[in-house]
Amino acid sequence: MLKILLLFVVLIAGIIFGPLLAGHQGYVLIQTDDWDIETSVTSLVIMFVLLQLALLLIGWSYRRFIGTGSKAYSWFSFRKRNRARKQTSMALMKLAEGDFKEVEKLMSRNADYAEQPVVNYLLAAEAAQQRGDEFRVQQHLERAAELADTNQLPVDITRVRILLAQNENHAARTGVDELLNQAPRHPEVLRLAEVAYTRTAAWQALLDIIPSMQKIALHSDDELAQLRQKAYIGIMGQKMSESGCDGLKNWWKAQPRKVHHDNALRVVLAEHLIECNDPDTAQTIILDGIKRQYDERLILLLPRLKNTDANVILKVLNSLIKQHGPTPLLNSTLGQIAMQQGQWAQAEEAFRNALKQRPDVHDFAWLADALDKQKKSEESAKVRKDALLMTLKKEPVIFEEPKKSK
Repeated sequence: MLKILLLFVVLIAGIIFGPLLAGHQGYVLIQTDDWDIETSVTSLVIMFVLLQLALLLIGWSYRRFIGTGSKAYSWFSFRKRNRARKQTSMALMKLAEGDFKEVEKLMSRNADYAEQPVVNYLLAAEAAQQRGDEFRVQQHLERAAELADTNQLPVDITRVRILLAQNENHAARTGVDELLNQAPRHPEVLRLAEVAYTRTAAWQALLDIIPSMQKIALHSDDELAQLRQKAYIGIMGQKMSESGCDGLKNWWKAQPRKVHHDNALRVVLAEHLIECNDPDTAQTIILDGIKRQYDERLILLLPRLKNTDANVILKVLNSLIKQHGPTPLLNSTLGQIAMQQGQWAQAEEAFRNALKQRPDVHDFAWLADALDKQKKSEESAKVRKDALLMTLKKEPVIFEEPKKSK
């Protein structure tokens, strides 16, 4: 505006003073090596004014052109953003339908103009993974990483989730370790870590993240207890494989009291000790657990103990029968231990007591063996017949006491 005002002032001044100076215009000489330009002062002023007008016209045209281009760009951008919004909504509907090909296509098309372009590319990557297109998966993940800038956590989480879906378990575990450094209490990171550590048998690592799971209530207390047991059982298997019985026993001694009092772990420990032919330590582990808490899982292991002090086991079983009653399991176990010691009459009585409460093919067979050892062939044959009938009919046989001869 100031330039236009100055031009008008110059023009008005020319109109006023031009006639007065008509006879006194003077001249201007511009001389170069090859040229001499001579003109009047008035002509020079007029040319200067015209030059300024030309410059103003060029500037106005340029601004108009730029303004038109900016408006056109804004219009096209608006159309693409609107289209991206519609395509995202359609993609979510297709996701509900399970049409992953359409999901990927709609999510990736115009994704740069979506409200959350990173989310679009990540969903497109997961859809491509469902179709098994690894090239497109990597392409979408790379683009999402570019747009995410410093907030790479969603991209890394999606990458690990895809690796687990592709059964790339060791690569996923490496990714999970890095995620735990970034967000140690992120719920999805902990879920992925649980899966990755379980698949790669990283039991100690799984134990280490259970406190974080508990703090954010990722699982119920019962589920966390089961997960903790699973991890400890996995560690015991690894110790057994790596260091044998001695390594397993040393590891057990180093564990806190809470672990020692877990009968589920005692059962696994005793099974490993029985397998590596250490029945004495296994017997100590089993009987200590039973004394603390009655547990049928431990009682079931007693007949598997060989070359141990059976009298101690029989004493414990009789004590348990007094405390908890003559249950079928206790009577059956008592009968098996008595058979191992050659106490056939005691074994017969125990098996008969067990069969009175519930029919069992194994108890029928053991009772028949005990009768055979006592030369009771007829009773033994009847017991075997009853067991065979129960097996064929798949119906329980009512066990009857043999009639005593007068």
